Amino acid sequence: MAVVFVLVAVAVLALLVGVHRYVWRRLVGDTTAPGSALRRAGTVAAWLLPLLSIGALVSGRAGAPFRLQQTLAWPGFLWLAALLYLTLALLVGEAVRPVLRRVLARRAAVGGTAGRADAAAGGDAAEIDSSPAEAPASGTPAAPAALVVEAPAPPSAAIHPSRRLFVARAVGGAAAVAGLGTVGYGTYGVLRGPRVKRITVPLAKLPRSAHGFRIAVVSDIHLGPILGRAHTQRIVDTINRTQPDLIAVVGDLVDGTVADLGPAAEPLADLTARHGVFFVTGNHEYFSGAAQWVDHVRELGLHPLENARVETAGFDLAGVNDVAGESEGQGPDFERALGDRDRTRASVLLAHQPVVIDDAVAYGVDLQLSGHTHGGQLWPGNYLAELANPTVAGLERYGDTQLYVSRGAGAWGPPVRVGAPSDITVVQLASRQA
Repeated sequence: MAVVFVLVAVAVLALLVGVHRYVWRRLVGDTTAPGSALRRAGTVAAWLLPLLSIGALVSGRAGAPFRLQQTLAWPGFLWLAALLYLTLALLVGEAVRPVLRRVLARRAAVGGTAGRADAAAGGDAAEIDSSPAEAPASGTPAAPAALVVEAPAPPSAAIHPSRRLFVARAVGGAAAVAGLGTVGYGTYGVLRGPRVKRITVPLAKLPRSAHGFRIAVVSDIHLGPILGRAHTQRIVDTINRTQPDLIAVVGDLVDGTVADLGPAAEPLADLTARHGVFFVTGNHEYFSGAAQWVDHVRELGLHPLENARVETAGFDLAGVNDVAGESEGQGPDFERALGDRDRTRASVLLAHQPVVIDDAVAYGVDLQLSGHTHGGQLWPGNYLAELANPTVAGLERYGDTQLYVSRGAGAWGPPVRVGAPSDITVVQLASRQA
C-alpha cells in the first residue's frame, strides 16, 4: 500500500512539474526576451506559486497557525484554479497557433508579391525599358530588362522570428485573459454567496397534512481560512428569507478546528425554522474534530442527528454519520437510525455522501438529501465526480427512493466554481393524497 501511495505521489508530482513547465514556456519563455525583467519575474512566479499551493494544501493538516493558513490559502488555492484554466486555454491555443501562422505567412507572401509587382510595373527605381540593353563589349546582345524577374522568396522565409513572437504573444495573451477571467468570475460566484433553488418532490406516503412542507437544504459550507463569518452570515440570511419549515445542514460545515473557526460559525445560531435546524456530519468534520463540532453546533441551537431519528409533521426525519467516521468507529449506522421505524410513514434521510443510497433503498427511505460532490465545482471536475458518486447534482430515483444532491453553498480549496454554481435548495414535499 505504501509503495502504491509513493508511486501515485511521484506521478502526480511529475505531472505538476510538467504542466508548470509547459505553462511557463508558453506564457513566459516564448513571449519574453532572455534576461529581461519580465522573464525573470515570470520565472520567479513559476517557482513561487506552486510552493504556495503546496503550503495551502498541507498547512491545515500540519497544524500550522491559522493566520499562516489564511496567508497561504488565497494565493495558493487560487493558483491551482488558475493553473487548470490557463492550461486548458493554452491547449486550445495549440490548435489556433499553426492557423494563425499560416494566415500571417500568406499575408506576408501576398504583400511581398504585390511589392514586387509594383516595382516591376513602374517607378523611378524599377522602370521597365523595352528597348534592347546596351550590348557588352563582346557583342552578345543583352536580354530585355522586362525578362529579368526576381525569384520568389523560399517558403521557409514565411516563418519569420517576428511573426513567431507575435503568434506566441497573441495566443498566450488570449489564454491568460480567458483563463484568469474564468477564475475571476468563478471566485465572484462563490464570494457573492449561493442562490436559492426550489424543487418539489412528491412522496407517496406523505399525509395530506404535510403537503407543501418545505425543507431548506444547505451543504458544504466549508468555513475555513478563506470563507469565514461573512460567508456564514450570507448563507443564514438567504435561508431565513425563504422561511422554511425545517432546515437541514448536510455536512462539510468546516475545514478547521472549533478554536479557529468557532467565531465564523456563530451566525448559525440565527437560523430560524418552525420545526428546527438539523445537522449531520460530513467527511471534512472528521478532518477537523467531529466530536467538538457536534458539541459546538448543538450549543448554537442546531440538532445533530448522529445515527438518529425524530418524528416531525407527518414524516420521519433521520440522519446518519458520514462514512469518513468509520475510521473513528463513528460511521453510519442505518439500523440504529432506521431499523425500528414504522415503514408506513414517509421518511427523509440526511446523509452527506450520495454513495450510501443503496443502504437508504434497503431501509425503505423515501427521500435522501445529500451534498459532498459540489456538482464537480470546477469544470470538467463534474466528469470525475460522476466516477465516484451515483448522482452529482439534482434529483434522481433509485427504486422507491429519491435522492437529491445539492451542489453546496461554499467551495473546498480554490474559492472558485465553474459550471457548478453554489446553491441552497428549498425542497417542497408534496403529498400524492392531496
